[in-house]
Amino acid sequence: ERTGRVIALALLAAGLAGCQGIAGIQPVSQVRVIDVSPDAPALDIYPGPPQSTPAVLYNVGFGTVSSYISVAAGASTQAVTIAGTQQQLATVRGNFLTGSQCTVLAGNISASLQMTVLKDQSFPAPTGQVALRFLDQATRVGAVDIYLVPPGSAPARIAPIDTGLSYSSNTGYINIPSGTYSVVVLPAGAVPASAASPIYTGSRMSYPSGSARTILLIDQQPATPSGLQVITADDYDPATN
Repeated sequence: ERTGRVIALALLAAGLAGCQGIAGIQPVSQVRVIDVSPDAPALDIYPGPPQSTPAVLYNVGFGTVSSYISVAAGASTQAVTIAGTQQQLATVRGNFLTGSQCTVLAGNISASLQMTVLKDQSFPAPTGQVALRFLDQATRVGAVDIYLVPPGSAPARIAPIDTGLSYSSNTGYINIPSGTYSVVVLPAGAVPASAASPIYTGSRMSYPSGSARTILLIDQQPATPSGLQVITADDYDPATN
């Protein structure tokens, strides 16, 4: 299924590039799709009106992070429908600049599905640091505080990376020392040393020097009133020798 999505995206890139003509090297942008709508059915993605353009992604499910693919730079409209139908749920128009990296985010509940275009970091974080961006796309959890906890430590010993995040919050990229951390999420304002239990405690993950990551808070599946899960998207990794 993932292979089919990548092939479909490659076909989109080829088709969009063809609209720019065949003379010379065409300017391109790097684009990916992330589906974080907790209750939407599987989605088909279109590069224009579903009635006049073929789908480029089929049967995209919750939690999917596609690879970056090259598309022709310029303004274009993306649309999503219920998979296998022409029932359109949302559209978004974005300007995909030459040399940029962008995410097309499909979020919110299906009745209010929203598509958002985000510009991603496409350059290295400062030496010895990692650039992290947190997106709160969890529809069933209230405001939260986020901690990055190194091995052998605890939230009570460190300051939160950000506080009071609520649905649709975007922290922007934050540079922190590279290393290994666990993402820990507590209710906003909760004292870590108190009896308040974390909403989420992630496994240890390495964040290399110079890299950039997007960390998304999304609803837990199967659905629970206060359930939360976290997925990570790789935005940038420095070249290795």
